[in-house]
Order: sequence, then C-alpha cells, then structure tokens
Amino acid sequence: MSVDLWRDEQGVAFLTIDAPPVNLYSLELHEAFDRCLDDVEADLPRALVIRAEGRAVSGGVDVAQFHARTSREETKTLYDRMMELPDRVAALDVPTVFAAHALTLTWALEVALACDIVLASEKARFGMVERVIGLTPTMGGTQRLAQRAGVGRAKEIVFTGELFDAPTFERWNVVNRVLPVEGFDDAVTAFTHQLAAGPTRAFGAAKQILRELEAGGLAHANARTTQIASALFETADLRHGMASFLENGPGNATFTGR
Repeated sequence: MSVDLWRDEQGVAFLTIDAPPVNLYSLELHEAFDRCLDDVEADLPRALVIRAEGRAVSGGVDVAQFHARTSREETKTLYDRMMELPDRVAALDVPTVFAAHALTLTWALEVALACDIVLASEKARFGMVERVIGLTPTMGGTQRLAQRAGVGRAKEIVFTGELFDAPTFERWNVVNRVLPVEGFDDAVTAFTHQLAAGPTRAFGAAKQILRELEAGGLAHANARTTQIASALFETADLRHGMASFLENGPGNATFTGR
C-alpha cells in the first residue's frame, strides 16, 4: 500500500493512491495520504492532481475498521479523523483536480467532491453505497453533492446507493468533464498544465471568495471580495499581467505563480 507524491517541471503535483486490490480506505492509507498533503502544504504546487492506480479508484472502505469500534464515542473519533482528509484537500489554495478513471465509491468520491475539478473517464462509475452497511456518508460527501447537484439529487444518490455513470454525473454538475478512456491520463495532465500555467494566487483568491460564499452567503462574500482581491495587487503575476495586457494585448502574459 502506498500514497506517493511527485512533481513535474510545470509545477503540477501528482498524488497517487495505490492500495491493491481496490484502494480501500483504511487509517493506514489515510496516514500516508496525510504525509503527502504535508508535503503539498509545505511547498505549494501550481496545481494538484489526485489519482489512483488499479482497476478501481476505490471500492470503498475497510468495513472491519468501522466494525472494530466498541462505542459511539470511538466511532465519532474515527469519523472525525476521516472528515479531516477532504477538508484538508478543500482548504488548499491552489487548483485541485481529481482524476476518476474507473469505479469511484464512498470515501474516494467524497475526496473527489472536495476537489475543485472532477475529471472522469467514459468508463468511470460513482456511488455512495454506505446504505449497504446501514451508514450514511461521513466525510462531507452528502453536503458537497448537494452543493454541486442540489439537495434532491444528493438524497437520490445517498438513499438509493446506486451506481451512476460519468455522463449522468456530468449532467448533474458533479463531474466537470468526461474524457475518453484512451489517453485519459494524458488528457488530465494537459488540462492541469493549463491551470498550472495560470495566475495561481488569483485562483487561490477565487477559492477564498467561494469559501466565504459557502460560509455566509452572497452578501457576506461580497463584503469580503474587495479585501481578498485587492491583496493580489502585491503579486508579481498581477503586475506582469497588467503590463503585458497594455503592451502586448490579452493572452500573452506568462505567469509564475507569485
């Protein structure tokens, strides 16, 4: 079992889950994931891709770790720990992309929903199947589904425990784009390189504004927007971007992420 992080020359970090046979969630996997996120937070990339090896992104969780809890308090401690993972991903101030190449269940879907962009191959399928053990999603997936697809769809996905294909999830705004199976990894990398070449600090500001919207609504976000956006005045990318626009027209700036 491993969760590894590597970076390319374009400033993209790739976090890869590899826990055969089907990448089940376990506390050991979570700890390895945390170590990679420590690395990401210590030296922020221009963008982050979260992906998995194997025939499935994930087949779900190690149910034995749930069943081993002996009290409600122990169970809550486990769920609190699990919630930390997608919350850490959501808090990153750089673009985050989740690559779903195949079956993506429960915890992996909840991490995907914490990412900014979800890219899926044509053969990917998704599900919140916690109902089969009498549970509800515990890592924020229900509420993040509601943010993307609406409360009614979130209820349908969680209540039925059915599997949904990538085009359906794209239609419901859960998945951003569906890509061909052939060349999927290359397409994900090319898409993320486009994000990484952009004004990274401005993207982070956009994420901060959207967090304000989620936390307090439109009026609250509006009240915070000018303070967040004006802080970009001190970034090299904005100074260069404005000068490039005036001298060379739009679309010719080269951003450094600073």
